[in-house]
Amino acid sequence: MKKSILLVVIAALVFVLAACGNTSSSNKTSVQKTVTLTVGASPVPHAEILKKAAPLLKKKGIDLKVKVFQDYVLPNQALASKQLDANYFQHIPYLDLYNKQHHTDLVSAGKIHIEPFGIYSKKYKTVRAIKDGATIQISNNKAEQGRILLLLQSKGLVKIKKGVDGVSATLKDIDNIKHLKFLTPIDPAILPKAYENSQADLYAINTNFALQAHLNPKKDALILEGAESPYANIIAVRKGDQNKKAIKELVQVLHSKTIQDFILSKYKGAVLPVK
Repeated sequence: MKKSILLVVIAALVFVLAACGNTSSSNKTSVQKTVTLTVGASPVPHAEILKKAAPLLKKKGIDLKVKVFQDYVLPNQALASKQLDANYFQHIPYLDLYNKQHHTDLVSAGKIHIEPFGIYSKKYKTVRAIKDGATIQISNNKAEQGRILLLLQSKGLVKIKKGVDGVSATLKDIDNIKHLKFLTPIDPAILPKAYENSQADLYAINTNFALQAHLNPKKDALILEGAESPYANIIAVRKGDQNKKAIKELVQVLHSKTIQDFILSKYKGAVLPVK
């Protein structure tokens, strides 16, 4: 009798240990390895959009770290030197120019949103009211020059010469119909402050800086770019990294309905998601 009881106890113990071993093994296979993804971004709207995406990426095993930059040069330097896994602040014409000037090989992993560029004025309420010889302040970002000229051309203020690609157009490539006086270009980050001081008649301001200065492009811009703009903001990575799973997951989440709805709701047309 005692022997039988002992055998039953031993059998039960073996079963429990086996079950524990299976549970441990099962837990090991079910635990998902977390990947850290560090992305550089402009404060508005890029960093805000990324922070909204972070919980969605967490569910996919990606721990998103957002590093905020206030300029347009350091994010690409940090990406090229592998301090970042990706950055989110620029469009392809700017990236192409940066690669050419700095001999880097950064590429787009996907288009995320468009920030319709605006021309602002404290002096004029309508385009028709703009006088011949009006002054205009633009940024020193050469990749934006063609964009500004295309916007001015859309309202008949200048005309880009025949045979010139509008995206790469410069001030030398226009017929200045309204004889606009282009002031010495300045850093794009200080354009909103210059606009407040209002030394010029017109100001060409990037939407991210306009939003930071609490301007509403849809209400405050005299001329505003449309959704058909070729200047979509992208996730940029080092060449080859666009095929990494974590990067693909990042782009997929940023294209999700949750994030697109967030962009439309928060920025009310000042920022438009790319589908």
